Amino acid sequence: MMKNLTNDFCKPYQPIKVLLICRKQTTGDEGEEENSIYVESYDIGKFGKPINAHPLTFKETLQLSSLFQATEELKTGYLRSRGVLPDKVLYVNPQQSGYAVWYTPPQEVPLFFASALGITSGRGKVPAMVWKAGREELAVYALKGNKKPDTKTRLFHAPFFNIYKEGRVCMGTVRININESVRLEDFMAQWESYFWNSYFSHLMQDFNPVTQNIVALWQGQVSSDNPFPTRTLKPTNFTLQNLLT
Repeated sequence: MMKNLTNDFCKPYQPIKVLLICRKQTTGDEGEEENSIYVESYDIGKFGKPINAHPLTFKETLQLSSLFQATEELKTGYLRSRGVLPDKVLYVNPQQSGYAVWYTPPQEVPLFFASALGITSGRGKVPAMVWKAGREELAVYALKGNKKPDTKTRLFHAPFFNIYKEGRVCMGTVRININESVRLEDFMAQWESYFWNSYFSHLMQDFNPVTQNIVALWQGQVSSDNPFPTRTLKPTNFTLQNLLT
C-alpha cells in the first residue's frame, strides 16, 4: 500500500504562496506564433486553500528574484570564501567563469623534475609569487622581495620550466578537476598542489625565464639552504593591475 508523505514533508515548511503561470498563444501579422505569459499569485489561507488571487506584483517579483539568486549562490559557492578573505587573496571574480588572483611569500616547496633534465628532485626555496587561475587554466609570476604586491607592482617571469612567456602554465598530463562549487580556500590550495606536484620537464618555446642557465640554477638550488637568487629573475611587461582585467 502506498503511503501519502505530503503531511510529513510539509511539517517543517508552511506553504505561503502559489503561482499560476498562464500562456496565451496568438498569431502575429506575419503568421508566426507568439506567446504571452500571465502570472497570477495566490496567498495560502486556512487549511492550505489558495485565496486572494491577483496578478503577480512588482514587489513579489523582486522577492522571488532574490530568493532564486540566494538559492543559486548556495548551490554553487564558486570562489566564495568560508569567512573573512584570506590575507593572500588579491582579487576575486566569483562568476561561474571567473578567476582568482593571489600571492604567496618566498617559501620552500617540493620540486619534481623529469629525469632528462639531470636535476635531482627535492625541496627548494622559491621566490614570492602571484597566481591567477580559473577553473581550467593557471598563470604564475614571480616577485622580488616578500612584500604583498599592489596594483603597481612589477611582475617577473616565474623561474620554472613548463611556463609560457606570458605566464600561462602548461600542466602537461596533470588532470585538472576544479569543482564548480569549490570554495576559494580550496580553489587556491588545489591549484598550488597541482603546480608543485607536477613534473617540470622543458622550456616552453625555448624561452628561458631567468638570466642564467636554468638547469644549473635548479641543480644548485634543490635541497640547499640558499634563498632563491631573485637577481636572476627577468621582468615582464606586466604589473599586478594587468591581471585584474
